Amino acid sequence: MINSPATDRARPMSPTDEIPPELARALPGRFVVFEGPDGSGKSTQLDRFVLACARAGVAPVEVREPGGTEVGERIRRTLLDHLDREEMTLRCEMLLYMASRAQLVQQTIRPALGQNQFVLADRFVSSTLAYQGAAGGLPEAEILAAAKIATAGLEPDAVIIFDVDERTSAARMNPLLRGDDLDRMEAKGSDFHKRVRQGYLDQIDRWPDTHLRVDGAQDEDAVFADLIATLTARLVT
Repeated sequence: MINSPATDRARPMSPTDEIPPELARALPGRFVVFEGPDGSGKSTQLDRFVLACARAGVAPVEVREPGGTEVGERIRRTLLDHLDREEMTLRCEMLLYMASRAQLVQQTIRPALGQNQFVLADRFVSSTLAYQGAAGGLPEAEILAAAKIATAGLEPDAVIIFDVDERTSAARMNPLLRGDDLDRMEAKGSDFHKRVRQGYLDQIDRWPDTHLRVDGAQDEDAVFADLIATLTARLVT
């Protein structure tokens, strides 16, 4: 298994981050997804949460989308790189995400869950609904039909959506990146990213039991506290 997130990013030092014992006990065998627009702070919070879980003795099987397997990482490069001579069609883009997802589910996620491990994913089907659906214009029904095939019906126990407005998101990304440093998704423009955010908010409204909003515009410590409270409320019975 390729554990790409751990090798791509340095883990922030956050020795005071903790998760409550009751949440730690609830995590084995669960599938949790972190989602959000680019610049939402999702990756920072994922890193902090992984460290806190490890300290609590429930280190997750951590995967990312697209990617997480050798097949998926090759698809990831195709999806995020700028093309020289032509534009990838939206339906092709969606199906490539689903192909990466199908490999990840069968190769990594389902086996881990079958061993009662905690699986934590950096993006899943919700991203496709927000980016290729709400923002790109593909019908939701087509995406959900393709997702059912790709995942063989697997659904997360919780989808944490880190919500920020597009102005905050842009302010977080732009000082660090020149235009030519943005990947193909990040470079799509402000109107596109407004629709992405709305797509996520629509999912929260439609599936309130599993799709849970965390205010990503707060300071990092407040976001982490909100994350822990939200997950505890969802998973601890």
